[in-house]
Amino acid sequence: MNRMYRYTRHVYDASRRYYLLGRDSLIDQIAAQENGAVLEVGCGTARNLIELHQRAPHLALYGVDAAEVMLDTARRSVAQAGGSASIRLAQGLAQTWNPASAFGRTAPFDAVFFSYVLSMIPDWRAALDAALLHLKPGGRLYIVDFWDQANLPGWFAAGLRRWLALFGVVHRPRLHAFLRERAKREGGALTIAPVARRYAYVAVLQRAPAHEHAAAPEPANDSIIKS
Repeated sequence: MNRMYRYTRHVYDASRRYYLLGRDSLIDQIAAQENGAVLEVGCGTARNLIELHQRAPHLALYGVDAAEVMLDTARRSVAQAGGSASIRLAQGLAQTWNPASAFGRTAPFDAVFFSYVLSMIPDWRAALDAALLHLKPGGRLYIVDFWDQANLPGWFAAGLRRWLALFGVVHRPRLHAFLRERAKREGGALTIAPVARRYAYVAVLQRAPAHEHAAAPEPANDSIIKS
C-alpha cells in the first residue's frame, strides 16, 4: 500500500472527486444522525474525516489506514484544516486493527464507516467483522462503494470494471448477502440504496440495542431500494 500511494497520494483527492460518487451524501447522513465517536476504516488522506468534522464538529473522529504514506498526508491535511483536536489517526489493517492499541480506546464506537475501501480489500469479510466487533449495540455501520452498474450501458460498465481492476478494485457480489446475514444474526436493520443507477451503493447496518440483542433476534428489517 505504501508503494501504491507513494506518489498518487498527492493527487488522490483531486482525481477521486469525479468518480467516488455518494461520499458526500454519506458524510451528510452521518453528520445528521450521529453523536459521539465515529471511525473511518481506510481513511486515506483523511478527506472524509475533515469534511465530516466541518459538518459536525461535535463528533470525536478516528481514522485507521494501512498505508503510512497516506497517513503522513492525512496528518498534514488535518492540521491545516484545524481538526487536530478532533481527529485521531493510526496505522492498521482493516481486518486486524484494534482501538486499544491504535488509540488507547476501550469503548466501542458509535458509528463506523467504509468509503470505497471494501472493493480493495481481499478479505473484506474479516474487515466487516472487525468493524462490527468494535461497534456499540445500536450503532451504525455505513458503507459506500462500487456496485454492479446493472442499470448503466453495458459498454460503460464493462469499461469501468476493466479500468478499476488496474487499481485492484473489484466488485464484491456476495457482500450484500453477507450484510443481510450479519443483520439477521444481530437482530438489526439493513438498508441498501443505489447511487447513480447502481454505479455505487450506500448501505447502513444498524445493530440492535443491547436489550434487544440479548433476546432471540427477529428477522432483520432488510430493505433494498432498487433503481
